[in-house]
Amino acid sequence: MTSARHHDLDTLERPALAVQDAAAAVTDVRAAWQGLMGSLMDQISDPSKLEREPLREPASAPRPRRRLVRAFAIGAVVIAGGLFAWLDYGPKRGGQAVAAPTPAPVVTVSQPLQREVDTTAGFLGQFSAVNRVELRAQVGGTLTEIHFQDGQIVHKGDLLFVIDPRPYEIKLAQANAAVQTAEARVALANNQLTRAQSLKRNEFATQETVDQRTSDQDSSQAAVEDAKARVRDAELDLEYCRVRAPFTGRIGARQVSIGGLIAGSRAATSPTTLLTTLVSLDPLYLDFDMSESDFLTFSRERARVGGPLASNVLISLSDENGFAREGTLDFIDNALDRSSGTIHARATVPNADLFLAPGQFARLRVAIAPPAPVFLLPDAAVVPDQSQHLVMTVGPDSVVKPKIVTTGDLRGGLRVIRSGLDVNDRVVIDGVVHAMPGAKVAPQDGTIHYDASADGRG
Repeated sequence: MTSARHHDLDTLERPALAVQDAAAAVTDVRAAWQGLMGSLMDQISDPSKLEREPLREPASAPRPRRRLVRAFAIGAVVIAGGLFAWLDYGPKRGGQAVAAPTPAPVVTVSQPLQREVDTTAGFLGQFSAVNRVELRAQVGGTLTEIHFQDGQIVHKGDLLFVIDPRPYEIKLAQANAAVQTAEARVALANNQLTRAQSLKRNEFATQETVDQRTSDQDSSQAAVEDAKARVRDAELDLEYCRVRAPFTGRIGARQVSIGGLIAGSRAATSPTTLLTTLVSLDPLYLDFDMSESDFLTFSRERARVGGPLASNVLISLSDENGFAREGTLDFIDNALDRSSGTIHARATVPNADLFLAPGQFARLRVAIAPPAPVFLLPDAAVVPDQSQHLVMTVGPDSVVKPKIVTTGDLRGGLRVIRSGLDVNDRVVIDGVVHAMPGAKVAPQDGTIHYDASADGRG
């Protein structure tokens, strides 16, 4: 039992001992080589160290023999150097493992997702107010009161400015007095006409006198109407001393200060003072321009469907990913712009929370054609190549083959592929960077997911 165990240990230790002996031999040869080379270099660098025999007579002639010995020594040095090099580097090269072949890169493939989606056109629009006014004074005077904060929401009928009403109160009082005067003249004219008619019946007055009194009565009655009109005019001026909001909206910054002299004119026949601006916020207009080709497609579909122009549009703000807002397309202009080849269109957008403001930009989608079957792929699977787009497909032999496709917009977080693919194509949806055309890959099956919430509809 003990002998068998020693035999096993000998068997296991022999390779290790052989390695140790080889290493020791290499060390000895290396030391001998270094010593020999050092001695040779010393002799070469210092010729005085070379051993020379005293000169003898030419008859003895030992020089050829000495040269032969030196030649043999140099040859031995070269052979020893070659042996050392082989012992030092040969085992290392022999011990290197042969590089294994590079495995094929792993990619994820899937057949394209097929769905029916409507054809939409995307545009960039800008919000504008349905109502916008510049509030200007219609009467002149000194500004005495301001009843709002810049930028606040005001409601229809709210008091905004007050211009000193005292001059217009005086004017109204004068107009009322003129009415009373005119009415007194009417009473006098009536009495005089009555007396003239009575005298005419008794033949104490002529017909001319009666006609004159009748004319005086008509003139005094007209004077009353004129005085009453002046009263209304004075009342209107007095009312315009108090500037009120014509509709609900957001008011701008005040352009005047209390105590300032305001120039006003109801007919705008003279320069007037701008007080502030006011814009409505609910609803808002979203203005955009439609290209001629999109307009033709939309018009043909609208003619096929019939009915009014109104059509829903999806809206997304600049910091939103989905199209969560909706509006109604309710206006398309009556002519195209000859310089740009576009036609102006407008959608009405509700803004109950007053979050949107005129002047903001937004993206919108307008459905211009009915739903049609298309393929959907992850946007990362589509590779742009100058003016065209490619997708990488994997054949039955696991070789990558590119295909040129026609793309559309994003739906459900996926890119619409309108042409260039077959339903059975295995498209690389992950690991596109490793899928070089013509290269072999290791495909793994994956799944394409449609995210309806990405469109802002659910």
